Amino acid sequence: MKNNRKFLTVLLTVLFVTLAACGNSSEESGVPVDNQSQSDNSTQNTNDDSSNVDSTENPSSNDNTDTDANDVDNNNANEKVDTSNNVPTKEEDPSAKTTAGLKEEYLKKLNDTEIAVEEIRKKYSDDTSTYAMKKVEGDRYDLWDALLNEIYGVLKEQLPSEEMVQLKEEQRNWIKHRDETAKEASLKYKGGTAEQLEYVAVLANLTEERCHELVEDYMK
Repeated sequence: MKNNRKFLTVLLTVLFVTLAACGNSSEESGVPVDNQSQSDNSTQNTNDDSSNVDSTENPSSNDNTDTDANDVDNNNANEKVDTSNNVPTKEEDPSAKTTAGLKEEYLKKLNDTEIAVEEIRKKYSDDTSTYAMKKVEGDRYDLWDALLNEIYGVLKEQLPSEEMVQLKEEQRNWIKHRDETAKEASLKYKGGTAEQLEYVAVLANLTEERCHELVEDYMK
């Protein structure tokens, strides 16, 4: 009985010593770990603070730079607008379209009208009826007569007043000559289906000639 008690006492003592040794080991190992963790956290916080300082300063300097650049661009844009407003465009400048340019323009219109007449003739080339021929000559006369009126209007603006008075009288005489000549030519076919055709054809021929004459001889 005494031996059993002695054995239990020894066993309890051994367990107590073992537990005490384990407790001391955990305490010894725990202190350095906590200190190291705190040290690492302190270092990380320090680095974070320094990075935060940098990120705050850099956007500030960038903002200032961008603002200056925008101010320069805006000033340049305003200067360009102001400068362009002071420069007259070609449409605003009354001298932009020279008389030489007008003559070249209307020489081209004469050529374009001739091309248009040829297109009309081609359109009715397969139709030899009197109606088709009248249609061709009537359309041809309309084209040249419209261009003649346009040319005459330009000359009224371009020529000095004395020359324009002379041209106006000349034009009246030409119209009388044109109508009389066409009438006389048509009388050869008096009473026939070709009478009206001849009359319009002569009107178209003389009007075409007059357009060339006014552009080439009067337009400067």
